[in-house]
Amino acid sequence: MDADRKSTVSSFYGARKPSVDVLNQDYPPQPMVGGRRDDASSFFSPDRSSMDHLNGPRTGSAGYNRGSFFHTGREEPLKGGRDEEIPAEADAWDVYADFNNTGPRYSSAFGMGQSQPAYTQLPPTSLHSDVDNKVEMITVPALGAEWAKEELHGVTKAGKREKRKEARKEFWKSWNRGERGLCGRYFTRKVLVFFLFGLCCAVALVIAFTLPRVPAFGFNVESPLVNATGSWATAVATGFAPSVANFSFPAFASLQADTSSNFLPVKFTSLQATVFDLVTNRQVGTGNFGKFTLPAKEFPDIMLPLNFTYSASNSSDQTFQNWYTACNNKALHVDGSRPPLKFRLVLDMHIFGLPGTHSTSAQVTDADCPIELPIDAP
Repeated sequence: MDADRKSTVSSFYGARKPSVDVLNQDYPPQPMVGGRRDDASSFFSPDRSSMDHLNGPRTGSAGYNRGSFFHTGREEPLKGGRDEEIPAEADAWDVYADFNNTGPRYSSAFGMGQSQPAYTQLPPTSLHSDVDNKVEMITVPALGAEWAKEELHGVTKAGKREKRKEARKEFWKSWNRGERGLCGRYFTRKVLVFFLFGLCCAVALVIAFTLPRVPAFGFNVESPLVNATGSWATAVATGFAPSVANFSFPAFASLQADTSSNFLPVKFTSLQATVFDLVTNRQVGTGNFGKFTLPAKEFPDIMLPLNFTYSASNSSDQTFQNWYTACNNKALHVDGSRPPLKFRLVLDMHIFGLPGTHSTSAQVTDADCPIELPIDAP
């Protein structure tokens, strides 16, 4: 075994080994007492009366002294200024006294201390007291900054914005997993799905009852065209001019609307009409009704004002001939019956509550001309 690993307690080996430290040769080894142990075997104490460290009286000594420890070097006297000089009263201080129970005990952990710590308890002072207790306070130097880079970044606007963004992101993740709700803890994703489903059903029902439908229009079978009366009719010139191949006259289109599919009245912002010849498909008239309202679930009649106007290059134009022969005098025909008018009516409607323009059409193949030219008309 190496020398540095051997125990320095001589009683462990049965006989004290001489010291190999040449510096400590000034202190020769002490002879064994009774042939069994020396004072370096501090574990054994001949005068220990109790082995109870906590409850027994502390009359015995642990046996610690200067000879109980192995000194690694020569002890030199302290060298220094006046601050390092040892006062005379320091000779009474023994560092081993507390272990050997020969000096004052400075610990009162078990309530058996022989003396109390040397300190002076200061009387309590009031915050508003002006009495100077003459207590010398030690100035503690201010501590340095203990903020990390992440903490310094967190107190800036960019850091706070990032925290809010991260909080929102975590909130939506938790909400998407169904762990929390939007408005408190009730409006979770499942509740939102049922709410949207119910909302869609309610909207569908409201639309089904309130959304207007485009009504259908049809001509009056007995009299599709009616002669126009009133101030509007007098403002439109009436006549046929075979020499220049044009004609112009006012008339009312007798229509019937079908609003049976509507639950609410239908409001029209505008109703524009265009008339085309059914044989040649040339435009022969226009009309505008303006704003009006039709009742729901009924078949109301409408008198749509029309202005028939057409101009051709010569009198042999097929469209001009169709309308001219249908509106001339009945006496010019053998059986007194004129040929019927054949045209198609296209209606462009703007309905309140429906986006865009909606169109419908109706055609007539046996309409009687609302005017009759004089027998001597050219």
